Amino acid sequence: MTTLPGPPIDTDIRPAVLDQFTVDETGRPGRRPRGVAYAAGLDDVLAVMEWAREARCPLITRGAGTSLEGHLLARGDELVLDLSRADSILDISPGDFTATVQPGVTRTRLDAAAAEFGLQFTVDPGADASLGGMAATNASGTTSVRYGGMRANVLALQAVFANGTHARLGRAVRKSASGYALKDLLIGSAGTLGIITELTVRLHPIPEFLCSLRVSFPTVEAAVDAAVEMLGLALPVSRLELVDAGSMAAVNAFRGTGYAEAPALFIDVEAASDRAGDESPELRRICLAHGAVDIAWARTHTERHALWEDRHLLFFALKARSPGHRFLVTDTAVAFSRIAGAVGAATRLGAELGLDVSVAGHIGDGNVHVVVPYTDSTYEAAQHFSDRMVRHALAVGGTASGEHGIGLAKKKYLREEHEAAVDVMVALKQALDPLGLLNPGKILDA
Repeated sequence: MTTLPGPPIDTDIRPAVLDQFTVDETGRPGRRPRGVAYAAGLDDVLAVMEWAREARCPLITRGAGTSLEGHLLARGDELVLDLSRADSILDISPGDFTATVQPGVTRTRLDAAAAEFGLQFTVDPGADASLGGMAATNASGTTSVRYGGMRANVLALQAVFANGTHARLGRAVRKSASGYALKDLLIGSAGTLGIITELTVRLHPIPEFLCSLRVSFPTVEAAVDAAVEMLGLALPVSRLELVDAGSMAAVNAFRGTGYAEAPALFIDVEAASDRAGDESPELRRICLAHGAVDIAWARTHTERHALWEDRHLLFFALKARSPGHRFLVTDTAVAFSRIAGAVGAATRLGAELGLDVSVAGHIGDGNVHVVVPYTDSTYEAAQHFSDRMVRHALAVGGTASGEHGIGLAKKKYLREEHEAAVDVMVALKQALDPLGLLNPGKILDA
């Protein structure tokens, strides 16, 4: 291991290693960081923070590296603090429905460990992200419609601050009215306010009976209207995902399936018996009332796994359909009454700009994702598309990002969305990190 002078733990400064940190999934350019430091626990993080403070060296904290908005790209001479080795599951407490973990534990690993107790970790952003990174970006995903995202599922955390101190924030209880909600302040802060070194998260019982289904509709609007009606009737839906016709065509080509190449909803329904789908005649009625052209039920574990694998592999299917391209993945979120309009705007704008856009989203949360393949010649058009989609969301009262965060790419929209509250954000950043050492230039300008 090549040593970077200063931090008293394993570090690496080999160019081939550092080059891995210069791009993210969407191809945004970054610089080589100064080096990479590997921390296995609190003491290592404290040692790196002390060195960074003395050397005035900024830090970028990294887990699995799955973020999509440039959170992890170096802009200058930062040191990357890699927490992937801090990967111990410290405790699972079935009676309390909680688990305490280090930040490098991935969501699928915790979910598998919890399953031995009949429990599950429910936040599912698709990628096998680390829990520390998921908390830092307030990740959500397919199950948020029922179980919420990370902010709803982190009860307590331990964090190291820029002044070298550390503290436990929150308590491992379901509710508390004690003091400021500092734990919630760090969740979603993308490592700009503190470094998360431990988390206590909520676990949920695995439903005794679960049914999954894929429902095809003639139009996106029909699918969205059906989804909103399901939510309005409080049906026991725990996943509610939208995939457009082009995406279904990509899945067919990638997976060798023969599904209807039409807009579709992917749905999980929880129930009290093994007749989960049949227990909800309202679900079938709603789908048919909105013109459903195909309803495919999946009741066994194998069938459900195959159905959701189709959804989770969608991005890879889209990549396979457009070889040689980079991919801009932009997300916004709008109120339920605005979902169809946002999806329609994405489709029209893509056609106007000559881009082959694909729409998929956590429709139960109003979260609209658009995947845009681009090359050097269409890069500007892709960026223009992303900008127009954000402007549309803000114009109808939505947000610039439902789950991917602000990072580098969406800073320019903050004041338009939050107005004077941005000044409060700046004051918080200056109070907790006056030297600007923690992930500088992300969310707010350095």
